[in-house]
Amino acid sequence: MAATSARTLKLLSILGIGVTLTAGELAARLGASVRTVRRDIDTLRDLGYEIEAVRGAGGGYRLGSVIRLPPVVFDEDQAVAAAVALQTVPTVLSGIRENAARALNTLHQAMPARSRLHAEAFTVLSARNYWEFPGPPIDADLVRVVGGAINRRHLIRVDHPGDGRPAPLTLEPHALVVWAARWYLVAFDPAAGRWRAMRLDGIRPHPTHTPFDRRDIPHGDPVAFVMTAHDRGDATAAWPCHGSAVLALPAATVARFAPGGSTVAYETETTCRLTLGAWSWPGLAGLLLTFDADLTDVEPAELRQALRSVRTRVGKALRPA
Repeated sequence: MAATSARTLKLLSILGIGVTLTAGELAARLGASVRTVRRDIDTLRDLGYEIEAVRGAGGGYRLGSVIRLPPVVFDEDQAVAAAVALQTVPTVLSGIRENAARALNTLHQAMPARSRLHAEAFTVLSARNYWEFPGPPIDADLVRVVGGAINRRHLIRVDHPGDGRPAPLTLEPHALVVWAARWYLVAFDPAAGRWRAMRLDGIRPHPTHTPFDRRDIPHGDPVAFVMTAHDRGDATAAWPCHGSAVLALPAATVARFAPGGSTVAYETETTCRLTLGAWSWPGLAGLLLTFDADLTDVEPAELRQALRSVRTRVGKALRPA
């Protein structure tokens, strides 16, 4: 009986992620016969779960809509993933730390002893690494408002910094992207006829409840679009040293590999200005050199001196012993 119950719960866990699988595929995952799988499906149906049989090519079984929230069923690997996510989410979302801690405690209490020990082995603490250049956590309510508009395909109005003062924009929100602990909105601007990548913490969204039709995102991937957009609304992070240089690389290339907390300005098709900060002038010089491109118009003088010092040190290192 215990083995049957465990197998049935695992079947519910598999179907709970929204997949459609044949009886044979389910049997292979459960290590049981097709006949046993069908009997377990009947058991779930008797318990009130709507297991749909989908006919035709690509058919099989799937979990249908429910009128009540079913019990959440995790296997050990899913429990570990949930536990780690609940511990790390406060690094990218503010106002959620207490709720995440409560959810993690609830998850641990609901687990069998063996699974709880397995999940608690993944207790983690988050600390800032200066090479990550992370942004500050973003307000969870802001994510909720914009994410709701994306899911419902509703236009939003945002106050967006224009030439020194906020300018209202009506946007078609398509996706949220988190990169280097920074949240970006990928949206189409109908008035300008172009796509925008915008820092989520730089806008104030207002729901309109007006529907729109989804469009094809450039590159077919919102992440790729954000990573190559040089005008995504980034600002230079606070560092002891700040400088800039014109790099002999396209803005889209530099935008993809520039450290978080830096800005990229378009100059020509083959050049752009990178502005960034670091803990020291030699550190800043080293970051610029990682692009392996010609540098011109380097500012300020302290950064130019740091580059000369780096050149001298490298020259000494290359001399014969």
